[in-house]
Amino acid sequence: MYYSYCAKDMRVRTSVSFILALGILMSVFAAVRYEQFKAGEIRDIPLINISDFKLSALQMTVPTAPGTQVSKKAKSVIDYSNINDGYIMIQYLGKASSAALVMKAPTGQVFNYKPPAASLKNPAPFTFTEGSGKYTIQFCEPVGKTARYTVLDSLTLDVKLKSKTVPFLVSNYYVQFDAKSNITKTGETVAGKVKEPLKKVEAIYNWTIKNISYDKQKAATVQSGYVPDLNSLLKTRKGICFDFAAAMSAMLRSQGVPTRLVVGYAGSAYHAWISVWTEATGWIDNVVYFDGKNWVRMDPTFAASAKQSDAVMKYIGDGKNYKEMFSY
Repeated sequence: MYYSYCAKDMRVRTSVSFILALGILMSVFAAVRYEQFKAGEIRDIPLINISDFKLSALQMTVPTAPGTQVSKKAKSVIDYSNINDGYIMIQYLGKASSAALVMKAPTGQVFNYKPPAASLKNPAPFTFTEGSGKYTIQFCEPVGKTARYTVLDSLTLDVKLKSKTVPFLVSNYYVQFDAKSNITKTGETVAGKVKEPLKKVEAIYNWTIKNISYDKQKAATVQSGYVPDLNSLLKTRKGICFDFAAAMSAMLRSQGVPTRLVVGYAGSAYHAWISVWTEATGWIDNVVYFDGKNWVRMDPTFAASAKQSDAVMKYIGDGKNYKEMFSY
């Protein structure tokens, strides 16, 4: 901190001398107090513990488009500056009402996105969820009102992830949040003071199944290509499986807990659930807590809609009933 001492007729050198003298006196005082503290004469000096600070703001990774590595075409901008952090940023500059992104992962898995153009007005993140390796990217727009698309840009990117968890800490197309999001604030309220990652998971899981109910009408009418709107979910407190999983994923990621949003089949029904990662356990696939004998599957939708009945908890705890198709 800078202090200035001014008087109407005082010379500048006097002011400088005063500041230096003050600094010396403060240093001597601090040294004396430190020696008194070491000697046990002072016991009431508060010590700052870094663990007392809220970690979510420090741990949250916010996707950016710095422009250091960019492929810019007439109707699109693909920023791949942060591919090793697990994502690319895409912006659509055309006039169509929607666009399409086809991403082929090194595992052979193909991801198809059809975002509305409005969601790409500003650069939006898409993540590399299949690990390190070469990803082929094709960004397209529809041709008139036909079912055909024209390729606006095509890239092959050699992704070398800083860690296997980095894609599961950031916002993406299906798990949307930032520092100002209501879902982030909710996560902070629910788990911001909790230090252990699995305790954060438990707190957010319990809040979700107690505060959000399953919307059967929405489930019966939802259209293909649905994307969770987490602000709307917090207002209505009703949603489908995708909403539950996206909400938990956003809250946990904002709290620094790597979380995979998984889409696949529960029996014969298309469904969504989540998995989490901690340093102590690695990936805990589709589970939330250890009951002393087994890990119990983390499926917030079934647990909420069935009030955690014994039969349903037994069903979601059996990995044989689940088949993973995609992770985001």
